[in-house]
Amino acid sequence: MGLITETNAQYYAGQQVIGTKTQAAPGDDMVIAGWSFNTDPISAYGLPKTGFTPNIKLTQISAASNFNVYFAPAATPNAYTAINQDLVYVSNANTKEITIISPANNTDYNGSFYFQLTQQARNNNNGNYEYIGLNEIINNFIVAYIGVGKLILNAKRTDIMFHAKRGLQEFSYDTLRSIKSQELTIPPSLAITIPQDYVNYVKLSWVDQAGVKHIIYPTTLTSNPTELPIQDDNGEITQNSFGGNNEAQQSKIEERWKTNNSLNITGQITNEIFENADVYGWGWDKLAYGQRYGLEPEVSQKNGWFTINERTGSFNFSSTLAGKLIILEYISDGLAINEDTKVPKMAEEAMYMHIAYSILSGRANVPEYIVRRFKKDRSSALRNAKIRLSNIKLEEFTQVMRGKSKWIKH
Repeated sequence: MGLITETNAQYYAGQQVIGTKTQAAPGDDMVIAGWSFNTDPISAYGLPKTGFTPNIKLTQISAASNFNVYFAPAATPNAYTAINQDLVYVSNANTKEITIISPANNTDYNGSFYFQLTQQARNNNNGNYEYIGLNEIINNFIVAYIGVGKLILNAKRTDIMFHAKRGLQEFSYDTLRSIKSQELTIPPSLAITIPQDYVNYVKLSWVDQAGVKHIIYPTTLTSNPTELPIQDDNGEITQNSFGGNNEAQQSKIEERWKTNNSLNITGQITNEIFENADVYGWGWDKLAYGQRYGLEPEVSQKNGWFTINERTGSFNFSSTLAGKLIILEYISDGLAINEDTKVPKMAEEAMYMHIAYSILSGRANVPEYIVRRFKKDRSSALRNAKIRLSNIKLEEFTQVMRGKSKWIKH
């Protein structure tokens, strides 16, 4: 059977026509089944916790729905209008049934309906065919590797799930490279909170008016203390009445770095020519000719610096970056939210080999040659996944190498 279950209209337009529905009786709530998007329906409204009562007012449970329901009466089949979101809710999450309540006893829902995904939901749905869900990987592994006559006679689903999650975490760091990014503006405080699902940063860059990225480098010129104990006049750390150290509210080191003008360190000339990536700017090379001779590369760049403040859980930036638009690129472990628990199909075989090796290596009385065999298979499948996901194309490689044949002339 084909793996694609959505129609072209569902994928490209975010629409699913339900067709004509007949209301059981005037004023009854209308239950619509048949949702077949790959995306689960999310409604902004739901039933009150006290229980179900027909024709009641719904309670808002989230900021917005990821779909809208359009209705056309039987008398005018092409006159579709959107039904208010506060009248629609997901009545069964398993079967994905949508219920439209009837606020008045004379509401007539006899007619045609169709679902329309919001633009955000459509964006999230686009391109998902390149991934396979973690739950599907677990099911496939049980079918292919567990049972009588197979290498692994039996294994608990919970054990398989544990090793699958650990594999997804490990692969996310250096194989899958599932990079996330946030577009942010640096506030006057020069601090931005670390993302909730952050594991490690990939790159931070500020973006100029031309949309070109300029990398922001980490610095060793300063650092952020993890504790701020208060000292007395003799230099002794003071304690409160509960025996803990008294802590200052603000770091003096961070305040000095924040108020420092980093141009005094870099020697950068302040000119708008330096602000944007315009290689055709006049005389830019002559404005600072000879003035930066002997500077260290670490301090002779104009893009600014950042530090990671573990005490406050934030990225701290140098003073010249205030108000700049930046892009923060980072990696997570693939397990933070449900939308992350998916694996590129190019790494699917590596996941199976990882699970098999992890189960066999952790069991007693398994012959060592079998463990070594699956360790080798895991390494081989992981290497293949890295090569596939590196996405190196011959044309791109050729384009780079063409620049290596240029002659340098004086």
